[in-house]
Amino acid sequence: MAHIQVPEGIPGIRSLFMFRPETAKPLLELAETLLRKPSSLTPGERELIAAYVSNLNACKYCTRSHSAFAAEYLKPNEALVEQIKKDPETAPISAKMKALLKIAGKVQHDAKTVTSADVDQARKSGATEIEVHDTVLIAAAFCMYNRYVDGLATWAPEDPEIYRRNAQRIVAEGYLAVPTK
Repeated sequence: MAHIQVPEGIPGIRSLFMFRPETAKPLLELAETLLRKPSSLTPGERELIAAYVSNLNACKYCTRSHSAFAAEYLKPNEALVEQIKKDPETAPISAKMKALLKIAGKVQHDAKTVTSADVDQARKSGATEIEVHDTVLIAAAFCMYNRYVDGLATWAPEDPEIYRRNAQRIVAEGYLAVPTK
């Protein structure tokens, strides 16, 4: 049960968006920009970063949501998403994604531990300055989103099908289509 009076039956951050639509708008715009706008990182790769950070933060709702979104973009690759969340170093992903996830993990744990060597490794693996920037910003934003969701004790459904259906809608329509009323 949430700590505040949110709409009943609406899970996670969506209930908070309905509780306070005026704060939902900029948060949804940030998610849309970071995760879906044109970028050299695919939406699936960016959703992987969001899922990875959310998993490190043990935020069930955001982990399940963004894992489903990443799997939907990578169609259908739920097993790969699960493997990346457990151990990106052994997952069959590019050296660039491994380096970016390492940076994201450090941002999640203690952003001050990101080193020049970490960024240099990402560059050597093919990451651009913008990709490094966006990785850090996605990781930082998801620390905020995760704490928002968990700090108010929102509901996270157990049924994976709910997350899969939501993923289809997000991939097709984007974050700005998320209802806030």
